[in-house]
Parts: sequence; C-alpha cells; structure tokens
Amino acid sequence: MYGTLYIVLGDDALKIQNSVRELRTHAELTQEDLAAKVGVTRVTINCLERGVYLPSLALAIKLARFFRRPVEEIFIMEEKQ
Repeated sequence: MYGTLYIVLGDDALKIQNSVRELRTHAELTQEDLAAKVGVTRVTINCLERGVYLPSLALAIKLARFFRRPVEEIFIMEEKQ
C-alpha cells in the first residue's frame, strides 16, 4: 500500500505515491526508529506513509540514501489525466 498525495498546480494535477511504509516494515523498523535515523519526528514519518505530507528534497534524499534506493523508486510521480 502506497501513501498517495494529489497536488493541483493550475490546470495540472500530480499524483505522488511513496513506498516508505513498505521499505520501513521490510527493514523491521518502527516509525520512531526510522524517524531517528533520518532526523525527523515519528509524526513526519506517519504523515509520509499516509500520503498527507510531501517531504522536502533533503528528506527525500535522506530516505533514499538510508534505504539505498533512488529517490524515484521511493517517490513515484505521475500526471493525472
């Protein structure tokens, strides 16, 4: 299950999904564990997983480095038609 966030920019809409929850649970980490490792709060990780928060570029890169995956593999963006 992906956290999904929809962003509307003028006439364009973007759908951004993330696989943070799947990666975290596969690594057998709690939200609090992951938050401590990337320097944010547990609430931030929870909001990312639920798709109600779009991370900063710095946080997206920290997560990608931590999970050793490209940013594009964790955060998937597609234009809504």
